[in-house]
Amino acid sequence: MSKKNIPYISITILVSIILITIFGSFIYNVSPYEFNKNAILQAPSLAHPFGTDRLGRDILARVIEGGKASLIIGVGSAIIASVIGLVYGVIAGYFKGWWDKTFVFVVDLFLTFPTFFLLLTLVSYIEASTLILIIVIAITGWMGTARLIRSQSYQIASKPFIKVLKIANVSNYKIIFKYFLPLLGPIFFVSFSFGVSGAILAESGLSFLGLGVTPPNMSWGSILSDGKSVMEIAWWVSFFPGLMIFLVTFTLIQISDYLQELSNQKSIN
Repeated sequence: MSKKNIPYISITILVSIILITIFGSFIYNVSPYEFNKNAILQAPSLAHPFGTDRLGRDILARVIEGGKASLIIGVGSAIIASVIGLVYGVIAGYFKGWWDKTFVFVVDLFLTFPTFFLLLTLVSYIEASTLILIIVIAITGWMGTARLIRSQSYQIASKPFIKVLKIANVSNYKIIFKYFLPLLGPIFFVSFSFGVSGAILAESGLSFLGLGVTPPNMSWGSILSDGKSVMEIAWWVSFFPGLMIFLVTFTLIQISDYLQELSNQKSIN
């Protein structure tokens, strides 16, 4: 099998977006909240590189500011979901028995409801904020990671050296932390990178429906939603936040594909 090239372009784009989101407001010193009645729905120009919205607010400044919330929600919820999936998947795959039966029951229960509709239901009854969105998206997004980790844990637990360690009365704690987690590392990071992109898309979908980040706070999804009413006359209002969502999602998928192939090659070797 030929080794896949490292996705340098995707990594460069992703790192650039993260740096612009974190430090862009120090370079582009324009308020994302300031109304300007003389600059309503202006097309992209030197004065406003991404144009302005229907209240005269600078889109570039809002994309920079909104990116903070989108990335925090994406990374935060992916960390929580991945850790829950890792812990629960390892327990089910290593201890088996009633742990595994409980795992199957809980996962099947969550998967009974379509994830996005479950997300909509939870957000409908809870006032949305960055922290709430992180928790809710994590709660509805851990099952895929858990199933992958459980499957891989089954394979690791069946290896001869694990059986020898159990016969030698090595503690479960030591076996899991010293032998399981290093082997599960690649698949964990693959799931995490997919989780970040999925969480950003989920938050964007909720914000587009008016159930995500609430004003005056903003995210790429909420900015995208603001532009839907003027999309025919001011394409730039929705285009640029949508472009950021696309670029982050696309680059994370490319990086995830590379990590997955790298993990597969190591398992074959």
